[in-house]
Amino acid sequence: MRISDAIVEKLLRQAKVSDQQLAGLHEQAKAEKKSLQELVLTGNVLSETDLTKLYAKEVDIPYVDIVAEDIDQSTLRLIPERVARQYNAVVFGVDKDGSMLLALEDPDDIQAISFLQKQLGENAKIHIAPASKIRAALDKYRGNIGSELTKVMSPEEDEETEEEVNEEDLAEDSPTAQTVNVIIDYAVKAGASDIHIEPREDFVLVRYRVDGILREANKLPKKLLNPIVSRIKILSNLKIDERRAPQDGRFKIELGGQLHALRVSTLPVVDGEKVVMRILSEGAKALTLEELGYWGFALSSINRAITQPHGMLLVTGPTGSGKSTSLFSILSLLNKPTVNISTVEDPVEYRIVGANQTQVNPKAGMTFASGLRALLRQDPNIIMVGEIRDRETADLAVQAALTGHLVFSTLHTNNAATSLPRLLDMGVEPFLIASTVRAVVGQRLVRRLCPDCRESYQPDEAALKHLGHIFGINNEGTLKSLHELEQQAIAGGIGKDITPGTSDNRILQLWKAHDGGCENCGHVGYKGRTGIYEVLPNSESIQKLIVSSATSEDLQTQAIKEGMVTMQVDGFIKALRGQTSVEEILRVTSEE
Repeated sequence: MRISDAIVEKLLRQAKVSDQQLAGLHEQAKAEKKSLQELVLTGNVLSETDLTKLYAKEVDIPYVDIVAEDIDQSTLRLIPERVARQYNAVVFGVDKDGSMLLALEDPDDIQAISFLQKQLGENAKIHIAPASKIRAALDKYRGNIGSELTKVMSPEEDEETEEEVNEEDLAEDSPTAQTVNVIIDYAVKAGASDIHIEPREDFVLVRYRVDGILREANKLPKKLLNPIVSRIKILSNLKIDERRAPQDGRFKIELGGQLHALRVSTLPVVDGEKVVMRILSEGAKALTLEELGYWGFALSSINRAITQPHGMLLVTGPTGSGKSTSLFSILSLLNKPTVNISTVEDPVEYRIVGANQTQVNPKAGMTFASGLRALLRQDPNIIMVGEIRDRETADLAVQAALTGHLVFSTLHTNNAATSLPRLLDMGVEPFLIASTVRAVVGQRLVRRLCPDCRESYQPDEAALKHLGHIFGINNEGTLKSLHELEQQAIAGGIGKDITPGTSDNRILQLWKAHDGGCENCGHVGYKGRTGIYEVLPNSESIQKLIVSSATSEDLQTQAIKEGMVTMQVDGFIKALRGQTSVEEILRVTSEE
């Protein structure tokens, strides 16, 4: 849907966007040669849903929030898939009077409406729906991955014998190319972060990592391994004939109107070559901190830290804990035409419009330290260093924070409190840490309970005793504190539709995944992920502890006294609010 700048401005005024913000958007649109609609969506000024609703009201066409899972296949197929995809339109229901309910992305497409009304009848009722919801509905035209792969593989490919790859296998329209496309397509549809193509003795196993957990997707004949790997290598500009050494590459693919970058890694294993592809959405929009799961003390502390004119904010956690996502959201929040944001990353996972992003390349001498040293000569306001790994990078980051720059970076430590002694271990002087670090964020990712099938339960005495031991909630004072925290979480929008799970003196209910799940969550019980966080602000008392080389335990104790909510407690509050389960919290924080 293409909305003119004049209409977008009118809709923004209806949404109470200030004149100052509007002027800034116009200035940015002119500088970047983009439409106002693009900037509104990429900058999260309005969500796609809110913008579509306002536009529907403006043009007086009903808005519909279609849910792909609720559309019957027979209803969907009232228009052929080819036509539906050409016009970005779906039939989502039949009205009581027998007229078809049609959802379109662009109600101004007269040619599409005319053609579709000939197909469905003149009395078809037109609705507007967000483009992402229509794409999700279009995906329902396809079956499961197994049936799709059966369609594209030729019968002779069912044989188990391996053979050399020929030119026909690698052609754009070959069964091999289509097989690779189907594997990637279904990974994107499943919301997978990684695709694993793994050779076994008698077959090729395809697995997807969804919400942090690997799931088996399909088994392919062993004969397909070499053609599939070669096809992926061609797409990634890798050497086809090199099968004894690992290789890394990257390629882009457009699916459902969205551009995705795939980071490819090949590795020789006993039964052939294994391929892992990391899926990165090029058009991913930054979520707000609230949407990421920040609330209360953590949210106010991080907002205070990022509005400082200079200093350093550190995000810590293991690989895959969402550190890059948090930094992406923070940088997008700070991204303005008047600010120079420069980053050095390994790899560049998210593209930030208007930021200068540099990829680490050790072979070419571009390390984090050398990249950061170069950035300091590029007149930056805000610097993001992908990771502080050594003393040189740590020293440069601290110096940048001291000389008027706002610096963001990540560390690999267990929690927020252990990050500060880690910098001491790297040789950074205690007084420099105390004067530059504004806050430290510790985080993990937990799976969200499926809202359609999650179940509430009242823990029994034995379970309460166990929870009391783990979370330290075995006295009335702590329970009262939990109750107060839950009220703050409700005010912060965490599980607003859930009745309170605590009272002043007892735990009323917790939530768990339904055994066997439902259609909406793929029978897993969980769908999507959210973060659990702790934010340690560098208060005056914390600074004194740092200068005196205090232990991480002393820092943690003092931070909790000053109001910090630990990751485990944040997770427990979210378990009370129906967002996740106690089992998930323990799974991701058990090392602590």
